[in-house]
Parts: sequence; C-alpha cells; structure tokens
Amino acid sequence: MPHPERIRRKSALILTVALAGCASSPVMVDGIAVSDPFEAQNRRVHAFNKGLDARVIGPIAGLGGSGRGDAPGTAGQPGAMDLVINMGSNLSLPGKIANSLLQGRPGPAVKNLFRFAVNSTLGIAGMFDPAGRDFGLPETDTDFGETLAVWGVPEGVYLELPVLGPSTQRDAVGKAVDLLIDPLWHLLDSDRQRAVALGLRIGSKAGDRARFGDTVDSVLRDSADSYAQTRLIYLMHRRHELGQEGSDIDPYADTGPDGHIIDPYAE
Repeated sequence: MPHPERIRRKSALILTVALAGCASSPVMVDGIAVSDPFEAQNRRVHAFNKGLDARVIGPIAGLGGSGRGDAPGTAGQPGAMDLVINMGSNLSLPGKIANSLLQGRPGPAVKNLFRFAVNSTLGIAGMFDPAGRDFGLPETDTDFGETLAVWGVPEGVYLELPVLGPSTQRDAVGKAVDLLIDPLWHLLDSDRQRAVALGLRIGSKAGDRARFGDTVDSVLRDSADSYAQTRLIYLMHRRHELGQEGSDIDPYADTGPDGHIIDPYAE
C-alpha cells in the first residue's frame, strides 16, 4: 500500500500543475494581488448571486430575526435560528476533524472531537453549545482548501461560484472534497438523512446571513462595485486566515463577536 505521505505529495503536485496551467499573471488591485482572468463570467455569476440573496437567502434569513439568540420575550434564551446555526455547525465538525489530521495538526482535531461529543450528547444533537459555554471548547475552523494550502498548492485564480459565492480554484476544489471526506456524510444511511443534514448546513448559513445582515447588505447593496468589493474582501480575509505573508490585516476582524467573515453564499 502506498505511503500516505507519498499520496499527499503526489496529490499536491497534480493539483499544483493543474492550477498553474490555468493561472494568469496577477495585477495589483487596491494593494493586493488579484488573478481574475474570468472576470466577465464571474461578474455574471455575481449578478445571479445578488439576485438570489435579494429574493431567497435574505428573506429566509429575515424569518429568523436577528439570529443573536434573543427572541422577543425570551431574553438570553436561544431563538429558533440559533438552534439551526448550532446544529449546522455541529454537523460540520467531523469534516474539520478530518482536515486537521490531514494538515498534521492533531491538537485542533482532538478539541473539535471533544466539542462534537459534548454538543451531540449534552447539547441535544448540537442544538445547544455546552462545549463552548461550560467546557471552554470553541470550534477550530478549517476546511480542505486550507489543507491544500498547507500541502503547498497555490490558490489559483479567483472564481465566483453559483450559490456558493466567492472562491478561488483551490478553495473550489476544497469545497467538493470537504463533502467527500466528511465522515458523517458517509455514516448517514439514507438520502433523507443526508438531505436533513444538508438542510441544516444551509440553514446555518442563512442564520449567519441574518446575524450579519447589515454588513452583507453594505457590501452587496451599497458598494459602487459590489463584485470588486466582494472579491477584495474575500481574498484579503482568506489570505489572512491562512497566515500568508503580507496578509496581517483581517478586513473583517471587527465584523462580529466570533471574529470571522460571513460569506452570504458560502457552503
């Protein structure tokens, strides 16, 4: 059987060659390097995503109120949107555990494993968050796009994906692989269970949209060029997340109490 390290190196090499074949010389836009040879197509997809947000995602998010856990008359108690956010976040943890292990980072994997175990039991299938509230186990976020970055795969060109929103070639591959390597997805034994799990993930993102609606609206509705603004913010934040050189400033550092960007279309 091939050694796992050899498989990792070969996979990274194949992806690096594939992405390099599509790459174009980056240009400096507002002080950051941007490679966007598909801008015309990306702008059409962005227009579609804006319409989807205005007609579907935004209104659905609005049904959940603020999503901050303070429904009218129940101050301090989680609202329906918070429960959806918590369950969706909990279901994403097995995939994040797998990615941390693929990155050679057992510490975050162990913490997320304990978080998943506590919230799946004491938190009633992830509806509540005793792991964070009572045990000091916050979620450590990661994905296969970050795994590819750790393996040395370049980000490739900028893409805007239908429904999923801003991305890069590397992160687009990561989104697809995240679903394939998610252990929970393979443990679910029926299409109905998988549909429920996917629905909770989508509902969780709608909850994020509700919690940070003003920020999302500011980018999508108030910008002179919402496509360019979305592209700039995504690339700056993503490079900051990955700790890349020259990305010391996170443009969304002050977005919300949990301190991370909210992408209205992210999977």
